[in-house]
Amino acid sequence: MKNVVCSSLFAILLPTLSYAAEQQNHAEHTQDKHAKAHQATSGVEAMSASLRDLLTQEMSALQYGMMSIIPAYVAGNWGEIETTAGKMKNSYILKQKLTEQQIEEFHSSLPAEFIKQDQNFHYLAGMLEHAAKSGKPELINFYFSEMNRACVSCHTDFATHKFPALKAKKSSEHAH
Repeated sequence: MKNVVCSSLFAILLPTLSYAAEQQNHAEHTQDKHAKAHQATSGVEAMSASLRDLLTQEMSALQYGMMSIIPAYVAGNWGEIETTAGKMKNSYILKQKLTEQQIEEFHSSLPAEFIKQDQNFHYLAGMLEHAAKSGKPELINFYFSEMNRACVSCHTDFATHKFPALKAKKSSEHAH
């Protein structure tokens, strides 16, 4: 008798349990969908096309500047490094071409952490400029290395869509 009652109760509650599981799955799916939609409409994706183009130009100019430092460093051309670092400190494009409206859009579209990392990169470029002006190869190397680390950190945090190799590995993939 006890088994019949349990079986009957289970048969009655099964649709309810199934419905609750479906509702939970739907709620989780909807939350994931909204989170992804928010991610897609925040940050760089939320910027106007013209501002995204300027940011792309800026990143290309910074990449070119970073790459030009290596041959200048090994040749001991501190003046070239000073000039390049000064341009990077002052920003190639963003500070020169942005309207007030674009500056406001830039700051409202990007997360505060992106702005913080960007400011740190430009600070490091200023330190590199100073080290090059002082002719101190060990400091030039240090600040150049810090700038590279800053690039990778920012790309890891904000641009894995462009640099998928920088995506964090899942803990099950971690190996020592």
